[in-house]
Amino acid sequence: MNIFEKYESEVRSYCRSFPTVFNKAKGSKMWDEEGREYIDFFSGAGALNYGHNDDKMKAKLIEYIQNDGITHSLDKASTAKGEFIQKFNDVILKPRKLDYKIMFPGPTGTNTVESALKLARKVTGRTDIISFTNGFHGMTIGSLSVTGNASKRKGAGVPLQNAVTMPFDNYVNEDMDTLEYFERFLEDGGSGVDIPAAVIVETVQGEGGINVARFEWLKRLDELCKRWDILFIIDDVQAGVGRTGTFFSFEPAGIKPDIVCMSKSLSGYGVPFAITLFRPELDVWNPGEHNGTFRGNNHAFVTATAALDYWADPKFEKEVQRKGKLTREFLENLNKKYPELKGEVRGRGLMAGIASDVEGLASKVAAEAFNQGLIMETSGFNDEVFKLFPAINIDDETLKKGFDIIEQSVRKLVKEPVFN
Repeated sequence: MNIFEKYESEVRSYCRSFPTVFNKAKGSKMWDEEGREYIDFFSGAGALNYGHNDDKMKAKLIEYIQNDGITHSLDKASTAKGEFIQKFNDVILKPRKLDYKIMFPGPTGTNTVESALKLARKVTGRTDIISFTNGFHGMTIGSLSVTGNASKRKGAGVPLQNAVTMPFDNYVNEDMDTLEYFERFLEDGGSGVDIPAAVIVETVQGEGGINVARFEWLKRLDELCKRWDILFIIDDVQAGVGRTGTFFSFEPAGIKPDIVCMSKSLSGYGVPFAITLFRPELDVWNPGEHNGTFRGNNHAFVTATAALDYWADPKFEKEVQRKGKLTREFLENLNKKYPELKGEVRGRGLMAGIASDVEGLASKVAAEAFNQGLIMETSGFNDEVFKLFPAINIDDETLKKGFDIIEQSVRKLVKEPVFN
């Protein structure tokens, strides 16, 4: 690790949590230079929902490269882009009765969020955006303005403006109706809150602590936005592409957002790729009004198109949901078995974890799991949640082996468990 410590910036973070040098990965496993094997419950912070180096995606990408397929094309038309657009419509949008235009804003999650905020302001002529406590939407200035984490906001170095934060579902307690609170601000001309251009929300807050918005809360938020002519943006960068059990995380709530932000696992292969989806009548952009040099990543188009083969088979989604139930059962049993965790099970699908009231314990569990051959991270403002992000196509044997490592790690860190 000396070369990284000597020459790489102090800003590096994940290599501090996982202090080894990786050189190979396949499926749900990674290996370091010493040949040690690790089960991956991190999945590139949600960018590798199908695991590492998927055979079908790899074969399609190698074939494309060997045939001198276009790599870089900005937003010029290309065969690879056309095939992705067609398949995304056929496999994802049409079966869900979603009518969206597709925008390629740049390769990352923060690119799609920035484009969504700009579009909402352009369409409505308003400036403010409503975001929610503990939300995370990216690290560029616009995205940071709607992000809750104080330390990340501080990194901007300038005032973050034109955004108002409202309490997320159950932020205060179960008795407080946070949407009634929000709407009161809109109704009262003396509240100091102007009618916003848009509301942006994650259905499950990944970085903010695996906080889950109830489906009823999301439906009511959708209705509130319609009532006040506010655009409704769902940030599905991390919670989308099957992570919560359905392709879009908002599907079980029965809502159709005005704008949807997607990135991370969209390429299927860990290749940078993002899209912004929006209702056709919102497509008021002038040519080139929002652009970027790397918004035409043809290698990502190729792998993303191949990844959609999974979703063409209805059995795949059912399998993802079954593994989500296994994960939930494991976490609930673990939390019951080890009351010393002082824990709360959070999440939905394969985006889950345990929040511990014991200061520093979640980080210690993640560190001990790494020592025992499992990679997972923490989330929440105080890193109070150890979170499980296994690949959505992980095999049962590897999934359960990962569970065993987590339990061994918890057992080592607390006294003998209580068995009921």
